[in-house]
Amino acid sequence: MATSGTLPVVDLAPFFTGDESGMARATEAMREACHTLGFFRAVNHGMPAELMKRALELSAAFFALPDEEKAKVRPAEGSQAPLPAGHGRHPAHLVDRYEYVRVCHPRHELNLYFPDEPAGFREAMEECYAKLTELGLLIQDILNDCMGLPPGFLKEYNSDRGLDVMVALRYFSSSSREGEEIGLSEHEDGSCVSFVFQDGVGGLEVLKDGQWIAAEPADGSIVVNIGDVLRVLSNNTFRSATHRVVRKAAHRHSFGFFWSIHGDKWVEPLTEFAAKIGGAPQYRGFKYNEYMQRFMKSRTDPQARPEDAFSVSHYAI
Repeated sequence: MATSGTLPVVDLAPFFTGDESGMARATEAMREACHTLGFFRAVNHGMPAELMKRALELSAAFFALPDEEKAKVRPAEGSQAPLPAGHGRHPAHLVDRYEYVRVCHPRHELNLYFPDEPAGFREAMEECYAKLTELGLLIQDILNDCMGLPPGFLKEYNSDRGLDVMVALRYFSSSSREGEEIGLSEHEDGSCVSFVFQDGVGGLEVLKDGQWIAAEPADGSIVVNIGDVLRVLSNNTFRSATHRVVRKAAHRHSFGFFWSIHGDKWVEPLTEFAAKIGGAPQYRGFKYNEYMQRFMKSRTDPQARPEDAFSVSHYAI
């Protein structure tokens, strides 16, 4: 059972108005959130609330369609998307209970097919992807300052957007009146940064000091969390928090956007900034695509057990 708690809030409005003192306060608030929890709630982030509301409503309408209609959402022949795009469900061998529509970078999706109904779903997905990309660029610049890196360091290091992925999700409602049922098992994200906006059902929980904290929905806000890549680059200064989704009495709808790096990138603690980010390296270096292949296999292979889930701790020194 999760305890009630409040995620740190970072107000991004000053970055749109040019308020330098406000930007400094927001940067410090983000730095503190990344150090202590690895999760925060972004407000005044530039993504229209109307778009978020419309996308969630259209997503719910889509997932209510018959399975044969949902299965039509698929990439066109010849798509080079790094992950299987289109409609899918949780692997049958896992306790997780959800279904999704995964959208990769537009350059990979030659013509991702959507059915005619619900009208506007494809367009809403495309708008969300574009706006979340804009937000990712802003957050990355702020995190660059939070880490004390030279201006533009993360932008240059992570300039290829080809592996970013967005998913529309429906977590199935609980079938039990007693005990907890898992919609998404506890894990850390393999991304640099992840973004989530959700409906009012709730269920997202973050582990802090051995206790689950409910990341309750708040209209118009976007939940942001640090992934394993920044955890390693920051040499454990930034936290990549364990989180999960618990099923509720109603279906839960949400969107997740995973800001990643190019698969050929080498990931290791930034020892050239050791004085600012934490001393001796705490991880061995690794190539990102090799890490992600093992990360995904441990979560989708029918032979894999939950206790075998691969994480960045494999590279810990």
